[in-house]
Amino acid sequence: MVVRTGAQRLAEDPGLVPDGRLGLITNFTGVLPDLTPTSVGLRAAGLPLTALFGPEHGLRGTAQAGASEGEGVDPDTGLPVFDTYRRKGRELDDLFSGVDVLLFDIQDIGTRFYTYVWTMYDCQRAAARLGKPFVVLDRPNPLGGVRVEGPMLQPGFESFVGRAPIPLRHGLTVGELARQLGTATVVELEGWTRSSSGTGLPWVPPSPNMPTPDTALVYPGTGLFEGTNLSEGRGTTRPFETIGAPYVDDRFVPALRSLGLPGVAFRRTWFEPVFSKYAGQAVSGVQLHLVDREAFEPVRTALEMLRVLNELYPDDFALLPSLDKLWGSDSLRKALEAGDDPVELLPAATTPAAWTRSDVLLYEGTTR
Repeated sequence: MVVRTGAQRLAEDPGLVPDGRLGLITNFTGVLPDLTPTSVGLRAAGLPLTALFGPEHGLRGTAQAGASEGEGVDPDTGLPVFDTYRRKGRELDDLFSGVDVLLFDIQDIGTRFYTYVWTMYDCQRAAARLGKPFVVLDRPNPLGGVRVEGPMLQPGFESFVGRAPIPLRHGLTVGELARQLGTATVVELEGWTRSSSGTGLPWVPPSPNMPTPDTALVYPGTGLFEGTNLSEGRGTTRPFETIGAPYVDDRFVPALRSLGLPGVAFRRTWFEPVFSKYAGQAVSGVQLHLVDREAFEPVRTALEMLRVLNELYPDDFALLPSLDKLWGSDSLRKALEAGDDPVELLPAATTPAAWTRSDVLLYEGTTR
């Protein structure tokens, strides 16, 4: 099945958005099916696009995590490029003074602590303050739209890796999420269903450390390792699929294999990150190999890995303050510090319809 994205539909039918000067919040993932940048396609369709706004990693994606490219001129369109990363309130409002309508077209990966949805949220709130329409050009959730995993973000733990109470793996498209979080017009997908296993669309790595669809699927779980003293694989060719530290020995992988976790196989590996944690040091650990994407449970798998590490390496394994923000509360950190089983923190398996607002329409006519 081939999916038609919101960007493709708008390029084919410019009347889908309100009149006025358009500002596009986008990056290198904002492309049409033939990989033409959305900005180029919209201008070719005659839409009055006047400015571009980039998120974390920048419009072109050259910046690593926690950075952006700044401002300049887009060589493809000649339009000015403004940097939204970590801007909020009046500073963000001022960026949008030269446009009448804000469009959003960035590929998300369905995980709460991936920052693109919070760029959307901040810009959506700015549009509301300014009384300007906010339009999301929807894209598929590459993790599908059936399964929800992990806890809701708890009050007091809001940050740029979680602004609002949504599950860790939320199961929504960016358009559906925008409707949950505020007021937005959505140029909807065509041909996508909640159970879609493929889209027919090309995979564009949505950030420098998200190279493959497998990386995206493990990320809701192994992204939690950013809140530990283990390397989460940044600085390798398989970030988030490769986890390790100098103190991990030959006991780790057999312990993981003994658990019989669904959809994943574990292989002992050695690596030397070229940047981030343990850069230039020899590291021992594990690579996760997905053998059944439908059966794999990324959050449960990561919690089991954390439990085993806590038991095998009590003098070396350590947690970082960022873990609370990633998890969305302090319950995971406290469970590990107490030697409790973190898997017991997982809520029962659920679906998007179980946590979304009852008045907001989801794809396939699903409400609740």
